[in-house]
Amino acid sequence: MSSEVRFTDFKSDKQPTWCPGCGDFGTMNGMMKALAETGNDPDNTFVVAGIGCSGKIGTYMHSYAIHGVHGRALPVGAGVKMANPDLEVMVAGGDGDGYSIGAGHFVHAVRRNVDMSYVVMDNRIYGLTKGQASPTSREDFETSTTPEGPKQPPVNPMALALASGATFIAQSFSSDALRHQEIVQKAIEHDGFGFVNTFSPCVTFNDVDTYDYFRDNLVDLGDEEDHDPADYDAAKDKILDASKEYQGVIYQNPDSVPYGQKHGLDTNMSEIPDGAPENATDLVREFY
Repeated sequence: MSSEVRFTDFKSDKQPTWCPGCGDFGTMNGMMKALAETGNDPDNTFVVAGIGCSGKIGTYMHSYAIHGVHGRALPVGAGVKMANPDLEVMVAGGDGDGYSIGAGHFVHAVRRNVDMSYVVMDNRIYGLTKGQASPTSREDFETSTTPEGPKQPPVNPMALALASGATFIAQSFSSDALRHQEIVQKAIEHDGFGFVNTFSPCVTFNDVDTYDYFRDNLVDLGDEEDHDPADYDAAKDKILDASKEYQGVIYQNPDSVPYGQKHGLDTNMSEIPDGAPENATDLVREFY
């Protein structure tokens, strides 16, 4: 970790109001540690969040931040990065925010490959609205609004990302602190859109996808000697394997070229001279 910046420098003076035991505590700590480890500091970090339990993270982290509109965090993050390429942009969301109302933005953020990271706190339920089925809930997951289960298969966010042209796809578990930090750090260091789906258990409304469930069922790709993140076909096979839950970098394109670099968007917009005329009357008359 940098001798100048500690992860505690990213902690604000606001106390989180997440439920005791919420997986989002571990998710956020790993994000802060990864930012410090990669040499970033609060003055060059911009956190964007949407709506849901994850949306509060910008308040709890000491950095520039925007608490945006439901499902719209990604285009805001992309705009921030293109306006000021020198900023480290990290978008935080939840499975409801990102894979439901925000699914369209997710697809296009992935394919544009803007150089920013996206950490999704996936608890497989709508927690802030007190326990409805989310896009990643199991087909038979019983909730107050789906007493017999959603009766539809869950969204596979990694498959959606891969099909959309993702250059970095990873999955982590918030309780596995060091591994989670390491994975988020790799997403930050990636040249392009670094997507991390983080299992972040909801201890209040989800008694199925628990800490114990993930501890017992996660397969860590770091333990597989033959795993090559650059192998697209192998990554596809793992992503489509519904019998296993993986942790680690599933896919990374080593030839990734970020959107800004590809299109020459490397200038801070604040440094661009203002070309707007003081009086726009003559300009308007050209068209009317």
